[in-house]
Amino acid sequence: MKKQNVRTISLIVCTFTYLLVGAAVFDALESETEKRRWEALQDAEDMIIRKYNISQEDFKVMETVVLKSESHKAGQQWKFTGAFYYATTVLTTIGYGHSTPSTVGGKLFTMCYAIVGIPLGLVMFQSIGERVNRLSSYVIQAVRTSLRCKRTVASEVDLICVVTTLSSLTIAGGAAAFSRFEGWSYFDSVYYCFITLTTIGFGDMVALQRDNALNRKPEYVMFALIFILFGLAIVAASLNLLVLRFVTMNTEDERRDEAQAMQALQVAVKLEGDVITSNGSILSGYEGHDGQSLDGSNTSSMCTCPCLSLNRNRHKKNQYKLRRSPTHMRHLLPEVVPMQDLNYDYDTQSLHTLADRGTVDSSYMGVDMVDTASNGSPMRPHTLLKRNVSLLSFRI
Repeated sequence: MKKQNVRTISLIVCTFTYLLVGAAVFDALESETEKRRWEALQDAEDMIIRKYNISQEDFKVMETVVLKSESHKAGQQWKFTGAFYYATTVLTTIGYGHSTPSTVGGKLFTMCYAIVGIPLGLVMFQSIGERVNRLSSYVIQAVRTSLRCKRTVASEVDLICVVTTLSSLTIAGGAAAFSRFEGWSYFDSVYYCFITLTTIGFGDMVALQRDNALNRKPEYVMFALIFILFGLAIVAASLNLLVLRFVTMNTEDERRDEAQAMQALQVAVKLEGDVITSNGSILSGYEGHDGQSLDGSNTSSMCTCPCLSLNRNRHKKNQYKLRRSPTHMRHLLPEVVPMQDLNYDYDTQSLHTLADRGTVDSSYMGVDMVDTASNGSPMRPHTLLKRNVSLLSFRI
């Protein structure tokens, strides 16, 4: 199995395991509190109905009025300031949910606006994150040079430490400001900053929703927008170092596999139609219709016998399949016949070795070892050796 497939399966298993663990932990932490809150709300509802002698329907109407009027306490949400704040939450995918369009035109424009704005925002924040990392590397290099350190180049660990520190300072400073302006506790403000900068955006805590702040506190509105944009740029710098490295690992592995496959095909041995690659794998096949080998080169035989044409007629297509790599390949390699042991017999007009004084068995090669010139007279030995050197050098 490929390394990319193993990594993908491992990530899927780890993600679902992480989800199961998170569900178990949240169940243990929040389920009892949720149950107590629901019981308290039911008791309050029954008390109000008995005290004011109203029906269940009237109470539902009052509940709807209270819920719908909550968003209007911050002032007009769809004037330019509030609309700019809403557009920022759409482009950054925070999506607080504090204000939502109610008209068909507003909903349609929100979808079209998000289709263009979300990719644009991601590219912008990614580019800013790269510039922040580059600036951080320059600062680290300058500091190390001034301190006369042996190693002045910033590593990935150094950059991760820098962007983590910047992210922590951004959350800490923003939490202090929101705690003052919104009246939240410092822990709740840290929680709000984290949920905002990670673009989770639950909407349970939203800034600029008190005392008509969108219209009366323009400096606070400006601070909130700058905090969101600058904080997301710092988070993008962290993601550029952490997440994108793992995202590109599959692409790098695929390129490495392709390079190894190309290298294996470049260094190959062809035996009787089989191609033995450099890693020991055998590609079973045969030559093409016009004597074309696997790499496209012309490997037509110089002999005049019909052996090659018979072999092509027997196989109509180029078909290759991967077989098991052999453990011993010596028996597949050709047996070399030394050229100095070859002798030409003028009586029989044939070639044979000095060891057995017999003719070379042409059945091994599928051709006749005796050739004639164009005028019908037998060729001289040196001419025959020149034409059939590839056939006489191997005995397969």
